[in-house]
Amino acid sequence: MHILVTGGTGFIGKALLAHLAKHQITLLTRSTEKAKDTLAHLDIGHIDYINALDELSDFNHIDAIINLAGEPIVDKRWSNQQKKVICDSRWKITEQLVAKCHASSIPPHTFISGSAVGYYADQQAHPFDESLVVHHHGFAHHICAKWEEIAKHAESENTRVCLLRTGIVLGRCGGALSKMLLPYQLGLGGPIGHGQQYMPWIHLHDMVHAILHLLNTPHAKGPFNLCAPHPVTNKEFSQMLAKTLHRPHLLFTPTWAIKLLLGESASLLLDSQRAKPKNLTDIGFEFKYSYLPPALENLLQSKN
Repeated sequence: MHILVTGGTGFIGKALLAHLAKHQITLLTRSTEKAKDTLAHLDIGHIDYINALDELSDFNHIDAIINLAGEPIVDKRWSNQQKKVICDSRWKITEQLVAKCHASSIPPHTFISGSAVGYYADQQAHPFDESLVVHHHGFAHHICAKWEEIAKHAESENTRVCLLRTGIVLGRCGGALSKMLLPYQLGLGGPIGHGQQYMPWIHLHDMVHAILHLLNTPHAKGPFNLCAPHPVTNKEFSQMLAKTLHRPHLLFTPTWAIKLLLGESASLLLDSQRAKPKNLTDIGFEFKYSYLPPALENLLQSKN
């Protein structure tokens, strides 16, 4: 299969590329040299690097697109300028991909495009699946809703569209867990705010294999919650992380401090999303890590 990948040098993208070695890959990247350096240690077979979609006359030779590109949403405060960067990095590339699909006489049969559980905004303790319809004024919902709307325009009788409503991806070498480890290792970890907000998490192994499952399941389309079947509250997550690291669990960060530090983006830590991956399990995907304790043990066994 010939697969066009965007966002291939990111946390999830690198892990995914390692499982696509048997396929022909075209990687869209802003810097070919940086991408080659980033991916040099991976056994990922042959990759063609392009800096712009204009380097491809059409997508007639592309079988599938996996669109993971996007400015990290949690690294900086949400100033108006940063909001524009976050939106443009997702929407513009997706618009270009969709336009190229429509301009092709034989478009890709599969378009897998990123999104996030931020689509759902704050749902408190109520469990929900992909059937939940959300109308919300928050920035995280706005990003995801428009991103998904743009991607869905690629859908046709020739092209199916899968939307990845991704939760908190847990991995050894990147993502949220790597940022949390130091304070917890120092015994300074603890819940955020009241700690009752649900965290829809997923092990990086399951994240990658879920994408592969969608790629190889011809009838799969629509939104998919990429999160484990058993979300936990922030307090439960914090307790389990401290326990896995054999560290005390005594401190907490009050809500006012998080809002003062992060401003509007504090919603990413304080909103509650008890998301269930119904659509994913309905098409036969089986999680290796459905529960948090074995997931953390697997990821941290070499770090204890």
